[in-house]
Amino acid sequence: MKIILLYGGKSAEHDVSILSAFSVLSAIYYNYYQVQLVYIDKKGQWVKGPLLTEAPKTDETLRLTWDPTGGEVEGFTGKVISPGEIKEEDAIVFPVLHGPNGEDGTIQGFLEILDMPYVGAGVMSSANAMDKIMTKYVLQAGGIPQVPFVPVLKNQWKENPKEIFEKCEGTLLYPMFVKPANMGSSVGVSRVENREELQNALKEAYRFDSRVLVEQGIEAREIEVAILGNDDVRTTLPGEVVKDVAFYDYNAKYIDNKITMAIPAEVSEEINDKARSYAKRAYTMLGGSGLTRCDFFLTNNNELFLNELNTMPGFTEFSMYPLLWENMGLKYGDLIEELIELGLNRYKQRAALE
Repeated sequence: MKIILLYGGKSAEHDVSILSAFSVLSAIYYNYYQVQLVYIDKKGQWVKGPLLTEAPKTDETLRLTWDPTGGEVEGFTGKVISPGEIKEEDAIVFPVLHGPNGEDGTIQGFLEILDMPYVGAGVMSSANAMDKIMTKYVLQAGGIPQVPFVPVLKNQWKENPKEIFEKCEGTLLYPMFVKPANMGSSVGVSRVENREELQNALKEAYRFDSRVLVEQGIEAREIEVAILGNDDVRTTLPGEVVKDVAFYDYNAKYIDNKITMAIPAEVSEEINDKARSYAKRAYTMLGGSGLTRCDFFLTNNNELFLNELNTMPGFTEFSMYPLLWENMGLKYGDLIEELIELGLNRYKQRAALE
């Protein structure tokens, strides 16, 4: 069977996607699969690369080059294609894409139109989980605890910034976190201590999205639960992102690799059960399928708040999601195998309803 690995993308998480794709390629069982590389560059150009029967040597080989005229010539490793040309029989798409146009429902909708099976969440759950504001409203409806927040649209801020500042400061206390609603990997996220920093952080966040979430900052541990399944949903023991600074930005997460993880996290049995229960409930309410990582805040008073859900979590060698499953006895390669089976089963179930 052929896996069409779709990676790169136009979002600010392009480089994270390449790192994740390389890790996936290093773990796939090539005695069962061939892997067709399809790279989306930062401008949105789709490039069809080689058909792999073994893992590549470095992640840099995944940054495909091509002949601008569309032909294949010596020295180029790919060919520009139209997106619809990825359609093949007896193939499944593995979209290792992070951020907008990757895990927000757009690529999933495209694959639905092509009538191709794919790994991961569907259109609705991808879109709702990607948008932090929509996630908050879904969690509210499900009675799942979360920290106080204020959604701020760009037009509202432009029309009356004073009103926005007063609303944030009237609802929340400093420090606050300012987040683009549709980004991940801490891209565009800022921690602010006063109104001037809040203003600058909003400007920065609006570079990435017109919808922004301002959230109450709290002193808390970061606890994460991995989820796997379609109808039969499984969860892992929680892991913890061990922090030695107040806030990890994009560089700390993916460039400097300064994050330490405790797997499993040292939490009480009550917190363990509660985190797994909340994660499963949130996943079900969002209509999840395939995989998701559910992130929590745990305070010193043992208050647990669900922060967000990530329907295509990082798959790098030091990413939490695969390490959580490894701790449960599921190796990286077997995890990929399960994700492929879940994608195929979801496709068959949908086809049976038509």
